[in-house]
Amino acid sequence: QVQLVASGGGLVQAGGSLRLSCAASGFTFSDNAVGWYRQAPGKQRERVATLTSRGTTNYADAVKGRFTISRDNNKNTLYLQMNSLKPEDTAVYYCNANPPFQPWGQGTLVTVSE
Repeated sequence: QVQLVASGGGLVQAGGSLRLSCAASGFTFSDNAVGWYRQAPGKQRERVATLTSRGTTNYADAVKGRFTISRDNNKNTLYLQMNSLKPEDTAVYYCNANPPFQPWGQGTLVTVSE
């Protein structure tokens, strides 16, 4: 059974940083492309950053230069380092494969205040 549990969210002031983690299990993590997604209140879920099994990254324009995705295949863990956070980054953040597995796992709430 695939499980993807994101953690590390919280309340931070604009300009601050957070590091999200995602514990993955139930599939061969190292062989899969993975990604971070987010869903802001009243908006559709969007893809934030992706990372292939070979290490190729891709970022949404809104986070490029501020967010960094990385993985530790020995720990089956995905990370998202978020710097220079903005209020518009406020959302529930999810990790998943790319393309994503169904159903989605537990997300973590990031709130960025002015």
